[in-house]
Amino acid sequence: MTVRLRPVTESDLPAIRDIYEPFVEETAITFAYDPPSVTDLETKLRKKTHHPWLVCELDGDVVGYAYAGPIRERDAYQWAVETSIYVDPEFQRRGVARGLYTALLGILEQMGYVTAYAVITTPNPASIAFHESFGFERVGRFDHMGYKHDEWHDVEWWALDLQSHPDDPDDPLSVATAQTREWWDDAIARGAASVCDTAQN
Repeated sequence: MTVRLRPVTESDLPAIRDIYEPFVEETAITFAYDPPSVTDLETKLRKKTHHPWLVCELDGDVVGYAYAGPIRERDAYQWAVETSIYVDPEFQRRGVARGLYTALLGILEQMGYVTAYAVITTPNPASIAFHESFGFERVGRFDHMGYKHDEWHDVEWWALDLQSHPDDPDDPLSVATAQTREWWDDAIARGAASVCDTAQN
């Protein structure tokens, strides 16, 4: 099995849409009612100048992706990010999610982000256990926050401090700048190794 983690490109967007579509149509994991078009995803990708978006390939096929995004648009929120991850159900439990998160969180820390948040629709014990394995802790719960598939759903917020809170933080790096740093490749390599290790166990 050949594993490759890398930044997303526009050519990946149809595969990403295919991965995301059943989560939209069949679950409340995402509160979206309709899957995005490839054009919608192209617009989203072009806006991601300061937040990484990674894909995982197994034997040349995109089977999962993970990205970060802003919590809010106000300047004071710029050191906090929300993370998202989706893996094709046929390729779950092969270390894809672990590899993507290992790389993503390592990159976010080096870019200068301080706190990562995950928003989890409950019940979702698998996602909670996964985030706990990375050190995320529950910091809030909102009852009956979203309505989908004819019922109300609760939402929990989970947080991970990527580094200590500096007294005078520098602005986070752009993705373009981050990709020129040696630690970017190191983080990608650690993520890919995590996929391989899990798949072999």
